[in-house]
Amino acid sequence: MLAGCVGPLAREDAPGTDDTLAVDSASVKAPPKLKAAANLLLTTPARVPDWETFVFPGKRFAPFEPVSVLERQALRVKASSSVSILRQRFEPTLSHVGRLSFSWRVDGLPDKADLTQAALADSPVRVVLAFEGDRQRWPPKAHRLSEMSRLFTGEELPYATLVYVWSVRDAPGSVVLNPRTDRIRKLVLDSGTERLGQWRDHVRDVRADFLLAFGEEPGPLRAVALMTDTDNTQSGLTAWYGTLTLEGAAD
Repeated sequence: MLAGCVGPLAREDAPGTDDTLAVDSASVKAPPKLKAAANLLLTTPARVPDWETFVFPGKRFAPFEPVSVLERQALRVKASSSVSILRQRFEPTLSHVGRLSFSWRVDGLPDKADLTQAALADSPVRVVLAFEGDRQRWPPKAHRLSEMSRLFTGEELPYATLVYVWSVRDAPGSVVLNPRTDRIRKLVLDSGTERLGQWRDHVRDVRADFLLAFGEEPGPLRAVALMTDTDNTQSGLTAWYGTLTLEGAAD
């Protein structure tokens, strides 16, 4: 994931920005115009559909802007060496997750990005799902990372994080482990430049994807987020997120 961390966490074994679905310290409620657009475009089973932006101290934030592009309503991010996150937390957590459908579009890719290298792990678009689970199953390193997060932010890291990404080089269907912790795993849906400028529509079985990535059943869902990051590669591009629908599943 990203090399960038919050303040004193900037070290080799520190949690990166993919881990920050757990973090409160930089969360800001979305402006009214963005909140209205997010509630219209992004549908989830949350009891309170409250989306918030996440701004990293020391990182440039490119805002999510409601726009219309190619006859679709969307949220646009004009990324420039920046990190942009729009997040919704589930309180209480969502016990079972069903189908996830969403669309995204990009006009470029981060220069020399490599999801396997912490210093280069940028992606033009991501949909991030953070899950709870039995932390007793964690290896010691994951416990250390979570404790660091708790000390500096007041929240532990999610038990497991599944990230849908558009990769520069990894083939669609690939599962890419976070270079810092295997508790964050990326599933590549789009890759390379062939589909630039096109809307890409995806429908995913979240349980099946979690089983593929982690080899175990998913726990309750803690948060969902949209994320565009180009800070590590100092790149510029424009990304669009269309409608997103997350369904719950029967208990």
